[in-house]
Amino acid sequence: MTTLAELIARTASGIEALAAVGSEVTDEWQYVQDLGAAYRARLAAVEAARGSESADPAVVRAVERAVEEAGLVTDPHRAIDWLSTLPQVVLLALGESA
Repeated sequence: MTTLAELIARTASGIEALAAVGSEVTDEWQYVQDLGAAYRARLAAVEAARGSESADPAVVRAVERAVEEAGLVTDPHRAIDWLSTLPQVVLLALGESA
């Protein structure tokens, strides 16, 4: 059984990896930091409210695939795009509003 907290932790790792790549764009460094912080806070709120819930196997697969896909991003500008996309995909999969 996978909990929402576990999926959120996996997503947080993906966000950190994307932020590291995106931070290479020096003109966007603050934006990357702010975006990462905003989504980490949003996901933390979901974890606090629903973290112990069991995740449906389809949701687990969807989140894992999204995080895996994000992990393939090596271009800093694409990483910035994915930094906002990944959390929104995960929130949608968890039945939350972005």
